[in-house]
Amino acid sequence: MLELIKIESYKIAAKPRSYIGFAAIFAIVVLIQIALFADGQAYLDFLIQSLNQSFQIEGMGFNGNMVGFIILQTLIIQMPLLVALVSGDAISGEIQGGTIRSLLTKPVSRSRIVWAKFIAAELYTFLLILWLGILAWLGSLLFFGNGDLVVLKSDSLVIVRAADTVWRFLAAFGVAFLSLSVVVALSFLLSAFSENSIAPIIITMSIILLFTIIGTFDIPIFNAVKPFLFTTHMIIWRNFFDRPLPLTQIAASVGILIVHITAFLSVTLIYFNRKDITQ
Repeated sequence: MLELIKIESYKIAAKPRSYIGFAAIFAIVVLIQIALFADGQAYLDFLIQSLNQSFQIEGMGFNGNMVGFIILQTLIIQMPLLVALVSGDAISGEIQGGTIRSLLTKPVSRSRIVWAKFIAAELYTFLLILWLGILAWLGSLLFFGNGDLVVLKSDSLVIVRAADTVWRFLAAFGVAFLSLSVVVALSFLLSAFSENSIAPIIITMSIILLFTIIGTFDIPIFNAVKPFLFTTHMIIWRNFFDRPLPLTQIAASVGILIVHITAFLSVTLIYFNRKDITQ
């Protein structure tokens, strides 16, 4: 099994598109950091102008924790595309390329092949999240220094002491990884049903976009289905910066994300084991 995972990881590393995500994250993070370093105070004043009408806020300046949180909010919604670019053609790409039959001739079960591909894609996703964490959070701490994290909301702000931020960021990145794992599992499912390497990527992003749009409308029929959409729970990482910590809500969302991963992967395994591959 370990050898299969190594082979699938090598396949991901050999694809030029696998490095698009790392390059995009680097470029966006550095640009945001430069912009905030040059003119961050004006941006901060714009964010808190509504609060200044009710409160007198003084001495608030940017630090690494605040910049890291802003970048995380900006980039996390783009991450599913970067993940789907790699995981979306994990199975369909080999079917389209005609290499899947030679893979199936090896003395391993189809289930192991799916698991090896999924674990390799998960390792890639983990490295992508790790890269984001190093650049967005640790890099911001290096350039902007440490300090209390001020989370600005529409009508309030939450202050998290600097000493209390480390575990919150680590937990947030952990839940972000779990959220992206749902995207990996969904794109795997679509990849198993497709014989075109591009279609699973497009359909995955279309589903995420559709669910996100549904989540933005406050309509009774949409409100009834929102709790069951995985996109509703992909933003649960933000709750780790609330005070008090909504443990019940976090646990429920984590459970729903795990259910989605299990369901998508189970259907993939069942279908791929029965799939008649002729190419």
